[in-house]
Formats: sequence, C-alpha cells, structure tokens
Amino acid sequence: MFGTGCSTSPPRDTENACSIFTEKDDWYEASQETYEKWGVPIHIQLAIIHQESRFRYDAKPPRQKLFWFIPWFRKSSAYGYAQVKDSTWDWYREKTGNTWADRDDYEDAVDFIGWYCSMSYRTLKISKWDAYNQYLAYHEGHGGFKRETYRKKPWLTKVARKVNDNAKRYRAQIGRCKDELESGWDLWPF
Repeated sequence: MFGTGCSTSPPRDTENACSIFTEKDDWYEASQETYEKWGVPIHIQLAIIHQESRFRYDAKPPRQKLFWFIPWFRKSSAYGYAQVKDSTWDWYREKTGNTWADRDDYEDAVDFIGWYCSMSYRTLKISKWDAYNQYLAYHEGHGGFKRETYRKKPWLTKVARKVNDNAKRYRAQIGRCKDELESGWDLWPF
C-alpha cells in the first residue's frame, strides 16, 4: 500500500472531518476541487457521504429477503460512496462528459455530489449551503422535491436534520484544521 489515502477502507473516525482528511490525505484536495468547480461546500459533501455510505466505497442497499431468510434482490441500483443509482449516474456522466467516472472512487463521488447539488440550486433554487434541503432533493430527486414527497416521510425529514447537524459539525471542524490541511502539500520534498 502506498499510503493511507490509497486505502479503500473507511476512515477510522467518520465523525471528525480533520481526522478523515488526515487519514485519507488525497480526499481533501478532491473535495476542495469539487467546491471550486461546483460551489458546494466541503462540509456538505462529507455530510451527504456520511449519510449515504458511512464512507464505504462499495456500499449497496441491503438485499431483500425471500421467505424472511433467503437473500434476494436489492431495492435499488444505488452504489458507492454517494449511493447513486445507475440511471442518475449515467445522467451525470452524460451531462459532465466524465465518462470514466466510477461510483466507488471518492474523487468521482464528490464531483457527482457537487454537480447534483449545483443542479438542485439551478432547478430548485436550493442554496448550495443548505444541507437540509439539498439532502431532501438528493434523496427524493428533483421531481420528488418539487412535489414535496418528503412531507409524507417523517423519517426522511429526521434524516435530513441529521445530515444538517453533521454538516454543521464538519464545517466547524474544518475551520479548525483548514490551514493545516492546505499546508500539507507544501511539505512534500519534490
């Protein structure tokens, strides 16, 4: 293994943004590039990934059970860090030209989140800094958000509040270690 940033295992402490980026040293740069490209803050990117996959690159929805014990089909084709369905991933790759993107690659996953939240801003006028409503649109899709399908899902609004709380925590943490994270590349000897 070439370094901790290359590892496919989730970060040891997924509750702390500074720990995540210290352990996965190439993730901060990828998240910063997404912020610069799409305007979606790093703390919102992290909060969405935390909710969707707990930072597992190969996350999938659980299998349904046939007769309560035989593993059967999955509820959806969602996969990867950002838990993106096949059709939505295809839409992203078509619209961005990022045809080689993989859902199990952190850099591609945060780029997708940035793109999708940017689309939510353009089509639904949801602020890119509004973790709560961005997550509702992310989960329900743009059409579902417009139809307010989340209003009939109290469990989902509870989850969106949790995403919002996590985003606030990550934002405060990044504020405390941002200088250290950004100076890390200056320490390389080449």
